[in-house]
Amino acid sequence: MAINATQLFLLAYDIADPKRLQQVHRTVRSAGIPIQYSVFLVPGPPRVIDALLSRLDDIIHPTHDDIRVYPLPKRLEVTRYGRQHMPIGLDLIQGGHLQQAFLDLVGSPEAEGY
Repeated sequence: MAINATQLFLLAYDIADPKRLQQVHRTVRSAGIPIQYSVFLVPGPPRVIDALLSRLDDIIHPTHDDIRVYPLPKRLEVTRYGRQHMPIGLDLIQGGHLQQAFLDLVGSPEAEGY
């Protein structure tokens, strides 16, 4: 994959301290789309994730907190259970495989009868 090619990353965190949790949440929210409370979809080239992790490294406690990043393939096979859908008011303008991967992960209100 080209170094500047946009792809999707799944970022999840478990932060022990409420103050650090709030800082991590704000930082990740600035770069990604919330999928669940502490799980985000972050689009961009790998350098975007590298920069985000560098900022998070300044916030977290290395032995008490946990942040994980998973690069997602272009073709996703997703199994979802329960009520999950794209947050109301969120428009995806990117299109292509990134938009489809996001909708596969979180669903859409229209597809689920909302």
